[in-house]
Amino acid sequence: MCGIIGYVGSREAKELLLSGLERLEYRGYDSAGIGLLEDDGLDFVRAVGNLDHLKAAAASNGSKSTTGVGHTRWATHGRVSDENAHPLSGCEEGEIAIVLNGIVENFLELKASLLAEGHTFTSETDAEIVTHLIERHYAGDLVDAVRAVYRKLQGHFAFVVIHQDHPGLLVGARLQCPLVVGVGDGEMFLASSIAAFLRETNRVQLIEDGEIVAITPAGASFISVENGVREREELRVDWDDESADRHGHESYMLKEIYEQPSAVARTIEKHVDGDELRLDGLGLTDDELVKVSRILMLACGTAYHAGVVGRYVVEEWARLPYEFDIASEWRYRKPVLSDGTLVLGITQSGETRDTVHALRLARELGARTLAMTNMQGTQVTREVDNVLYTRAGIETGVAATKTFTAQVALLYLLALKFAQVRGAMPEEEIARLLAEVRSLPEKMTAYLDGDHPIEEIAQRHYEKPFFLYLGRGVGLPICLEGALKLKEISYIPTEAYSAAEMKHGPIALLGEGSPVVCVATDSDVYEKTVSNIQEVRARGAEVIAVATDGNEDIQHHADDVIYVPRTDSLLQAALAVIPLQLLAYRIARLRGFNVDQPRNLAKTVTVE
Repeated sequence: MCGIIGYVGSREAKELLLSGLERLEYRGYDSAGIGLLEDDGLDFVRAVGNLDHLKAAAASNGSKSTTGVGHTRWATHGRVSDENAHPLSGCEEGEIAIVLNGIVENFLELKASLLAEGHTFTSETDAEIVTHLIERHYAGDLVDAVRAVYRKLQGHFAFVVIHQDHPGLLVGARLQCPLVVGVGDGEMFLASSIAAFLRETNRVQLIEDGEIVAITPAGASFISVENGVREREELRVDWDDESADRHGHESYMLKEIYEQPSAVARTIEKHVDGDELRLDGLGLTDDELVKVSRILMLACGTAYHAGVVGRYVVEEWARLPYEFDIASEWRYRKPVLSDGTLVLGITQSGETRDTVHALRLARELGARTLAMTNMQGTQVTREVDNVLYTRAGIETGVAATKTFTAQVALLYLLALKFAQVRGAMPEEEIARLLAEVRSLPEKMTAYLDGDHPIEEIAQRHYEKPFFLYLGRGVGLPICLEGALKLKEISYIPTEAYSAAEMKHGPIALLGEGSPVVCVATDSDVYEKTVSNIQEVRARGAEVIAVATDGNEDIQHHADDVIYVPRTDSLLQAALAVIPLQLLAYRIARLRGFNVDQPRNLAKTVTVE
């Protein structure tokens, strides 16, 4: 969950490292640091807090160094402190250092042996043992030392090493955590994400598990831990670095909320050719798709909520059984997979550890596996049979917004494809629904450009101690996502429940003036939802309803109504979530919080 960047080349490294860390800060912001190779050894600048603190600390550093590493930390082992901030050095402060993302699971055993040899530790982290192990094995060849250390480590990690004896050289390695090479002209990068160096180059080389990579200004060498040198092709990514800037918005999250029409439009365009559903990434012929007897969706967090939306459309449109589970729970059960099961894993980052491992397990059990992700070249793309990509662009805000709606849009297309090959709906109905899906970006834009009472609602409720979110049918996963947004960025305890189920407990939480947010868009359970609204109003709750344009009836049942454009009832999910994102956003801002860097969170969860 931490962010790593390294640079070797002819330019001054300090500003490149700080710029790269800015693009990685969503991965953690408990502390940050840089290490620069100077003429007299390594020089470090570290700071607790977000990157602004590091920039201030580094402002007076006039380094001309052209070799360096940087790190932004999300604390796992060891408290948030200067001593635990990376880069982490060894017994000699200026000789060697590492930046590491992940967890070394056998660090206590390794640390005991190093202490017995006389090594002195200065941090509480598990990562520092890597520096000392390299010291132990170093005999002039840094690559050989890293290879020897790699064999001793257990866990999941990626790290980069810098050494005073090797100007213009960085050595990295990875095991189940992200690390990628950026290829420039006379310069090279190592980073946790392509976003870190995308402003400088879109040429990349991928590092596999069990490989050591050594970069110099002339290029990268890939060395297997076991079998020697390997060749590696160079790839070009077609991302746009523009999405990594705020472009005048007060936060990344707000910018990304307003980017949803273009994110959804690009995702649809990639998978639809004219009026034809393409979905080439499926990698299955129509005959093979017909043989799929069940879909099992695995994901975590926001991606899980998007995946739950998938059940409603796949089962109704394609008449295909669709189950879902939380990846972290599924992988530790003894799951039963029947013949014909397609296991779908959704992860915007492509690195979510539990989802990646669940898909690996499904593949080992013989299932066909499909990933849905926003990021090329990530770990999940190497673990599955096939990949469908969303085209949301880089999402920097920790609270996901545009990647959620892009995932939902892609699930709509997947459901229509299965409906088509299974003959579950007439072609004209499929064409009508596809046209409705393609109109979603326009309707999102209309909503975002419209005038809505979100500010007034937020002003009345931002100091309330508790919110309840209710929905039925496809509105339920939208409530789950809306409630998650409020919890993530405003820190208000929030419960999301099926409106029909709230009588089985959560209604006891309500009192006079309790805010209840209800997704009440037009559907075949609208009347049932209204009945549930009346039940909470009878307990004194104040109801905020999200409803479909033109529905005047809802005004008789709710204290406030936020209207979204009319579309097919199941497609309302992609529209109804937007006011919930904006409501959470305004409440968090009124409470004075940094929505882009909510406390204790990181965007990419690469630890269990």
